[in-house]
Amino acid sequence: MLSSIIFLPLVAGALLAVPAVPDRVARWTWIAVTAAEVVLVGVLIARYETPADGDLAFEERARWIPSVNSSWHVGVDGLSVPLLALTAVVFSACAVYGLREDRRPRQHAALFLALQSTCMGLFAAQDLIVFFVFFDLSIVGMYAAIAGWGHGRDAGRSALQFFLYTFLGSLALLLGFIGLYLAADPHTFDIPELVAAAPLQDHPVAGGFVLAALLLGLAVKTPTIPFHTWLPPAHTDASAIGSAVLAAVLLKMGTYGFVRIAMPAMPDAWRGAAWVVLAVGIASVLYGALVALAQTDVKRMIAYTSINHMGYVVLAVGAAGLLGTGTAARELAVTGAVTQMVSHGLITGALFLLAGVLHDRTGSYAMRDYGGLARSAPVWSGLFAVAAFASLGIPAFSGFIAEFQVFAGSIGTTAWAAIALPGILITAALFLRALQLLVTGLPGGRSIGFSDVRAVEAVPVTGLLLLSLAIGVLPWLLLDLITPASAVLVDLVGR
Repeated sequence: MLSSIIFLPLVAGALLAVPAVPDRVARWTWIAVTAAEVVLVGVLIARYETPADGDLAFEERARWIPSVNSSWHVGVDGLSVPLLALTAVVFSACAVYGLREDRRPRQHAALFLALQSTCMGLFAAQDLIVFFVFFDLSIVGMYAAIAGWGHGRDAGRSALQFFLYTFLGSLALLLGFIGLYLAADPHTFDIPELVAAAPLQDHPVAGGFVLAALLLGLAVKTPTIPFHTWLPPAHTDASAIGSAVLAAVLLKMGTYGFVRIAMPAMPDAWRGAAWVVLAVGIASVLYGALVALAQTDVKRMIAYTSINHMGYVVLAVGAAGLLGTGTAARELAVTGAVTQMVSHGLITGALFLLAGVLHDRTGSYAMRDYGGLARSAPVWSGLFAVAAFASLGIPAFSGFIAEFQVFAGSIGTTAWAAIALPGILITAALFLRALQLLVTGLPGGRSIGFSDVRAVEAVPVTGLLLLSLAIGVLPWLLLDLITPASAVLVDLVGR
């Protein structure tokens, strides 16, 4: 079943690459395939039963590269199922939003279907080579999305910067994977085997170098400071769909790598680096919020809030490595980190789609070009207000559940985590400022004559926000999946 979920979009994308396929057929095929993916993942969740410690659900294995003991090995647990669901939902929303795309719609649909396969494959991968292949292919897909369908004057340069920066990170990641492979006896790239053996447990020097390579590769993708500089130009010049997928799904590949590979396979080294990871998380939270507050471009502002929000995840996984504190607190921090990955994907995906409406109507993201949109575009303004309040962590939305768990768990392990708390206040200030500039007052500037969102734009945004609301009101629906896997991960880190 997992292989079908992974490869269905790729097969459909390959068929759409045939030039004879009409654009209209391509658009609706894209929607149909992403809807099928939502249904398939829904069936997977309905049939999912929490596996025993160290086991996986829906596991599949096939012979692939026996000379290096690498196989097609996929499977899921409570850390990966939520991200598979997030990927299916975000790509489905983007497919609906993509009905408005008139630039090479057939190739556009084929590209994003292929990109969806890489994301699904990465979150199900249980072999380091499989993980790396999907990691690298996602870089190629996003490069093509920015360069081919970006709308900024510097789209080509931003795409190249994104590619070179993240590809360099992937090379560091590959170096770390090779280090793990060589340390294992027998040599293997199989993730569950590496987690069970923890091959560098008694080799602090080698373990430190390998973990440094993994952290570098994953930190670039997350991104954390100081490896974030590719993110603002990539978002500014990408299309609305490109930005939504980049922020909602691709950024999670870095943080998912922390919990899937770096923490359980290298527990000793992770504990040794926990304070450094925690400090980077705190710095990312505060830096991302402060720089976002200084932005006058709404899309760059949202981009910098991604650094802030992903900093919460880094903060939590760093706290999870601090032994000598309560196990329950560390489990709560990890649960909050995974919840934050899902929450950020839903809310920030909606924000980027709404920002795309501004550019589509007027060609400008500058907040001071607008004002009074509540009168000229009440539906857009209402959706943006809901998304902004959800992103700043107001109760009833998923952001509150995630941030509450992150801070309760992290501060429960160390009071130093409280240094990041002002990030919440700054985030609230920057979103309220954006609402004042864009929505309130009398219509002026580009707001005059601004047409409100169409159904094809409002439906996907509303769907993402309703899911965030559902998690905020009924968080146990998500937490029942994540919590058992978080407990297993914390036990593995404490070995």
